[in-house]
Amino acid sequence: MIYAGAKALFYALSRSATLKRLASRYGMASPDSFARRFIAGETIEEAIEAARALQARHLRLTLDYLGESVRTMEEARAATREYVRLMDVILAAGIERNISLKLTQLGVDIDRATCVDNLRRILDPAQRHEFFVRLDMENSPYTEVTLEVFETLWQQQYRNIGVALQAALHRSEDDVRRMNALGARVRLVKGAYKEPPSLAYQHKAEVDTAFAALMRILLDEGTYPAIATHDERLIDQTKTYAMERGIDNDRYEFQMLYGIRRDLQASLVEAGYRMRIYVPFGRQWFPYFMRRLGERPANVGFVVRGILQERSRS
Repeated sequence: MIYAGAKALFYALSRSATLKRLASRYGMASPDSFARRFIAGETIEEAIEAARALQARHLRLTLDYLGESVRTMEEARAATREYVRLMDVILAAGIERNISLKLTQLGVDIDRATCVDNLRRILDPAQRHEFFVRLDMENSPYTEVTLEVFETLWQQQYRNIGVALQAALHRSEDDVRRMNALGARVRLVKGAYKEPPSLAYQHKAEVDTAFAALMRILLDEGTYPAIATHDERLIDQTKTYAMERGIDNDRYEFQMLYGIRRDLQASLVEAGYRMRIYVPFGRQWFPYFMRRLGERPANVGFVVRGILQERSRS
């Protein structure tokens, strides 16, 4: 249960007001502050600079303006406007047109219909300017509503959208087949949220087995799937399975998070694989950051040292 225990611990820490205050003060204070290893910056301009550096290394990218669980419709509208502005900046910068977002950021907890309207306000200019928009998957209470919203927009002929699915959830095989039947593009992830045993696998080995099984379904039946993992063993399994099935490298891609396993990212590109980096930015970075630590507890010491160093400088 160590795997599930780490998620539970970091979920609890992510709700600590004291830790959030310290992290928000010191995490992005200087160019070498600890959070900048995983967060591209707090502004769109910083994110564009990071994106250009990635493209110079022949990496693909998707930009994510961090934020979730907004409490008011004005916050949801503000997030929508910021995404529209982000697309304008991306167009001006001439970088790859690919973004990711969360429905709770657009107000699905407040009013589902208004959330869909906000998403359309993003998808309409995205469609005009040939952006691809990925709906990130949040924790299990949002799985079905995310897929239903996705299907609503798909039925309205929005084809520049994809969705993420989490291997840790028991239901995900059905969801993968559901999206494959539409011809929708799926990003397969392990899942970073604390979930109950009734809904999700609790042991890493179980999650890895489920991930590998879903990867095979996606490669066989999916539409340009994204295999999102830093696990070399699962990456090797993907490469081997694709080769055995005669699936060319241009029919799928690997994805990784900004700042994690840069050596592996580079080696995959060098070997001729498509490699996309998830580039998060924005002032609301703390919950995302804590989930990354929950996936990689070895980074905790790195973060604690960073806070102490920043405090000593101030």
